Amino acid sequence: MSKIVRSSLFVVVAMSLLLAACGAQATQAPVVVEPTATQIPVVVEPTVAPTEDPMAMFAPGAVTGDIITAGSSTVFPLSERMSELFQQEGYTGNLTVDSIGTGAGFERFCKTGETDISNASRKIKDAEAENCKALATPREPIAFRVGTDALTVVVSSENDFVTSLTLEQLGKIFTAQYTKWNEVDPSYPAETILVYGPGADSGTFDYFNEKAVAPLYPDAAGKADLAAGKAALLGAAGAQFSEDDNVLVQGVEGSKYAIGYFGFAYFNENQGKLKAVAVEGVEPSKATVDDGTYPISRPLFIYSDANILKEKPQVAAFIYFYLSNVDNEISDVGYFAAPATDLQASIDAWKTATGK
Repeated sequence: MSKIVRSSLFVVVAMSLLLAACGAQATQAPVVVEPTATQIPVVVEPTVAPTEDPMAMFAPGAVTGDIITAGSSTVFPLSERMSELFQQEGYTGNLTVDSIGTGAGFERFCKTGETDISNASRKIKDAEAENCKALATPREPIAFRVGTDALTVVVSSENDFVTSLTLEQLGKIFTAQYTKWNEVDPSYPAETILVYGPGADSGTFDYFNEKAVAPLYPDAAGKADLAAGKAALLGAAGAQFSEDDNVLVQGVEGSKYAIGYFGFAYFNENQGKLKAVAVEGVEPSKATVDDGTYPISRPLFIYSDANILKEKPQVAAFIYFYLSNVDNEISDVGYFAAPATDLQASIDAWKTATGK
């Protein structure tokens, strides 16, 4: 076979192999590529810095400096409880709570300017407020309502004859118009009445005078004469006075024929030793305080001043903590929550004073 023929055959064979290879590729299954689904665009919101808590500066652990509070023996156990909680929550300064009576508390707050907060079982008197204005750095007292007290008349738990007294009977007992129990009621024993009461610096003394004693001494216009009532209370022969309610508790529980009065918390703490006397037939309780039927319930306050709150953040922080938490603690201490509207008014007054 010639060289040309061999070359031709080689070309033919090569072409055949090439065509066979192409045919084999053509018979393979086609690769299907699915169209890509349209993606939903993700909108990324711009990062917003967290809003700073405007009240963080008043957290117990965020403030330093001392706090001095003094006044009512009635408010004392409540303020003491709030002080303990404030410190437990992180406050590390010195917080003083003195029980010296409402009047003495206002003297230290308004006359000498020694305290930051004044505890009170009555509203501030005009003369006391004028003393605040006359200080070298004048003060405008702000009242913060923190609760309600049922002023409680008590006898020893051994007393088996007194269950209820009228306001008039109480007024006459505590001014020594009645000196023996059978003068109050012929069915009572002919035993000398032993009288225990708060001193004249006490807001409890003032309130009792206003409700039970002064009405027995009307002035020329027929209105209760507070000055005459006060003189009659302090002039009662044999009466024993103390600004320390625990001293009064001990005095009353020590005799079957003793009688006294003080804040409900002190009765509540000593119920096994003392018995509450109904007044005008109504016993002191949450229900009778809330419905207004107990005749000698009264508001409880703490007082401060706007300049003090601004210059001493620790004082502002304590009062804010007090108002924010008092309803959780007050019944355990032995008092009753203030009406919600009054408590909110106190919080609003704090916000106005601090600019918050």
